[in-house]
Amino acid sequence: MAIRIPGFGYERIRVGDVRLEVAVAGSGTPIVLLHGFPQTHLAWRHVAADLARDHQVICPDLRGYGSSDKPVAAPDGHTYSKRTMADDIVSLMRSLGHSRFALAGHDRGGLVAFRAGLDHPEAVSHLAVLDVLPAADMWATLQGTAGIFAFHLYLLAQPTELAERMIRADPDLFFGHFFDSWTRISDAIPRDVRAEYLSAAREPDAIHALCADYRASAYVDNAHDEADRASGRRLDMPVTALWQDPGDTVLPFDPAAIWTGWASDLRTGTVKCGHFLPEEQPETIIAALRGLIDRDCHGKRER
Repeated sequence: MAIRIPGFGYERIRVGDVRLEVAVAGSGTPIVLLHGFPQTHLAWRHVAADLARDHQVICPDLRGYGSSDKPVAAPDGHTYSKRTMADDIVSLMRSLGHSRFALAGHDRGGLVAFRAGLDHPEAVSHLAVLDVLPAADMWATLQGTAGIFAFHLYLLAQPTELAERMIRADPDLFFGHFFDSWTRISDAIPRDVRAEYLSAAREPDAIHALCADYRASAYVDNAHDEADRASGRRLDMPVTALWQDPGDTVLPFDPAAIWTGWASDLRTGTVKCGHFLPEEQPETIIAALRGLIDRDCHGKRER
């Protein structure tokens, strides 16, 4: 039986052309938590349980991930564009009776959250993005040997089925590499949760969907970001951007400067852990999200 977040109810909810697996618990002002690669909504299990004490917490599996539908990608790349995935989340929340909500995303979920904030500012009241950069900034800043750690971005974005065929040869080795190399707190992802992630990711339709997600970021998402930058579109809600503390490593980009270019009401910070912030340092992320939700559009506490 699949692992579930204790105390959360589960439902498959249709939004447009897909059905999303959604975990919901709590009452109060709503917050949506979006997971990253190669994970499911379980990545938020610690944070979600705490926030559900006084908020309604909604944790979906993104389209293409976990137990949500995994449609075959159309040639134009829009099936897994972050614009389409953001529309999924806004439609999901409307179906649950929420026209406005806070939104937090890690990794791929952070890209979806970022796009939702730009495309649906009337719906997103507060925004948190964890350990990710907008597609246009990511592609612009990765260069030279500094990009070795992000080799998968280039592999998964290949326009043919090269990546799918390679991954299918040993999916547990491929996806397991990221859990092993991106985690600095060794027990953050316990064996049963890791097994759940691998089980979901190794399915052939999931492998196709994950590759389509990354292809979209290299082409469609990048174009959307560049168009927004050129037109001067910015995030107008309170934003928190967090990323892992690089330690002695010199990053090939300045995350604070990049996010300042997109948001005016911004708080940034580093977290002493690896890539999987909500699992490696959940208490830090809980505090950051509670601080974000308490801010109004001028950075003050909401009453």
